[in-house]
Amino acid sequence: MIGKGKSISHTQASMKYGWNQEKQAEIVYAQNIVGDSPHEISREFEQIQKLNEHCERNTLSFVLSPTIEDGRTLDQRKLGELTKDFMREMKLGERQAIAFVHQDKEHKHVHLYVNRIDFDGRAYKDNFIGKRSQHAAERVAHEHQLTTVREVQMMREINLTDIRLEIKRRHELTMKQFKPETYKAYMRGMETNGVKAIPFINKQQKLQGFRFEFDGHSLKGSAVHRSMSMSNIGKQMAREHGIEKFKALNKAISLAKSPEPVQLSLKLLKEIAQKVIKKSISKGMDIGY
Repeated sequence: MIGKGKSISHTQASMKYGWNQEKQAEIVYAQNIVGDSPHEISREFEQIQKLNEHCERNTLSFVLSPTIEDGRTLDQRKLGELTKDFMREMKLGERQAIAFVHQDKEHKHVHLYVNRIDFDGRAYKDNFIGKRSQHAAERVAHEHQLTTVREVQMMREINLTDIRLEIKRRHELTMKQFKPETYKAYMRGMETNGVKAIPFINKQQKLQGFRFEFDGHSLKGSAVHRSMSMSNIGKQMAREHGIEKFKALNKAISLAKSPEPVQLSLKLLKEIAQKVIKKSISKGMDIGY
């Protein structure tokens, strides 16, 4: 479960969003309120907030997001218990509060609004509230045997590692299977192998790099593997087909997303040529030239 929190000033507008019937909103928790509409409840908040006219952002807004899998097992009663325990962990005490669940999408989550001003006119200290909300949600998740934010991050990292390895495998397959001579041919080969290579064109109309889309993920080439940077892809093609042929074929590239042919920068061409020449010299020395 992930917890987010902040102080806000637009209480009624936020409550209207929380109580949005289009999102199948239902009240899962309420404390020290009697109203039955966003307007009435925000007026109740305002009556207490008048006790402290120095505090401008006088409502606390939280979002509690269980994982999709955990959300499927959480009914209104359990979500209410989670919210109550989160209030306890945040040491919010006897304040006005109301929480709604949004369940119009697969990812069920709770919007909680709490009056920052207590019945004695004191304002709740909101320093580092985002970080404190995250830690409080993690403690509540442990208590209820739900997936914590750290576990979510760990699963994402493991999944992302698998995605990187698979994109790299398909890149290597493309280079071996199609032996592309141009970046355009490389893009076609990658698409044939199930990965979309999205060209990035800078303001000077130069082809600068690729993003790779696969299985709902979008990663820069260098974030997948260093061999998939623009220059390293070019270096591999230039080694395979010769530097002069590579330069001639890739000097101007026609791409569907650009009305005019895009160019490779002279700096990039020079970098590729230097790498290929350096590799050739090194290879020659190894075999005793």
